[in-house]
Amino acid sequence: MQEAQFKIVFNGELMPDMPIDTVKSNLARLFKTETSKVERLFGGQDAVIKTRLSQQEADKYLAALHRAGAKARKEPECVVPALSLVQTDEERTAAESERPATVMTCPKCGHTQGQSSECSACGIIIEKYLARQAQLRDAPAMQSRSTGLSPYAPPSADVNETMPLYGELKPLSITGRIGRLRYLAWSLVVMLTAVGLFAIAAMVMPISSTLGFVCMAVVGIGMLVVSVQIGIQRLHDFGWSGWLILLNLVPLLGSLFPFFMLLMPGNREVNRYGSPPPPNSRSVKVLAALWLLLIIFGLVAALTVPALVDMRRGAAL
Repeated sequence: MQEAQFKIVFNGELMPDMPIDTVKSNLARLFKTETSKVERLFGGQDAVIKTRLSQQEADKYLAALHRAGAKARKEPECVVPALSLVQTDEERTAAESERPATVMTCPKCGHTQGQSSECSACGIIIEKYLARQAQLRDAPAMQSRSTGLSPYAPPSADVNETMPLYGELKPLSITGRIGRLRYLAWSLVVMLTAVGLFAIAAMVMPISSTLGFVCMAVVGIGMLVVSVQIGIQRLHDFGWSGWLILLNLVPLLGSLFPFFMLLMPGNREVNRYGSPPPPNSRSVKVLAALWLLLIIFGLVAALTVPALVDMRRGAAL
């Protein structure tokens, strides 16, 4: 007989608690294509993703789509049976039903004989054998039913939670994970935003010194809170507790710990704080490169400016 074949069908339905943007990103990564080309799969109509799969291949493909967040389904394909000289199960059943009532087949060994209560080939009592087989079929159902009613039965709930391929980004939160480049990019955005707000507070200072000091305090506290949130997410990427951010307050160690957070790579797999962060976008890479350029420019200025000042003083003398 020809092996049964299946197809994978998807109509845009998502797995529970999966954001649609994350699912689109996961499918684009799974199919190695752009996110815009995946949009047509979410139109609400059945779309055949893969055809002519064996049962094992279809199960593997379906499991990968479920992990990505797409609630696809497997359907059998209508295949025209190939010509064969071997008698199929349907033909065998039809032939047996057409046999005269005086002919019977042993349910154990398959021996064909005249109507009798005992098989002449294997010697079993047919009625007792059939009763025993029915008892064996009903035993698992009875056992599961009794286990469900027993207060001492072990729990049977499925506690294996299916994690998404990538975690959700939450800049203003202490949950989630971010990598090194995103840590640099977000820190640069926080710094530039704080510089702009401090400039506004400085312009308010001549009008009202009290209001100016209040504005600067609010900006400073806000910058500190957001920086702590970003640092905690960076620690989560290592699998570490966010309370370790307090190491920045330890003398000497606090000056080295930020470099450690910047240089140490995070976990590539799921840890206790969730799935790994999504791949870095182009904007993240550009902002991270600008931050590195600012650091290099600051180091060069720190080395050259004192030398230029000394040269001008010598020339003036």
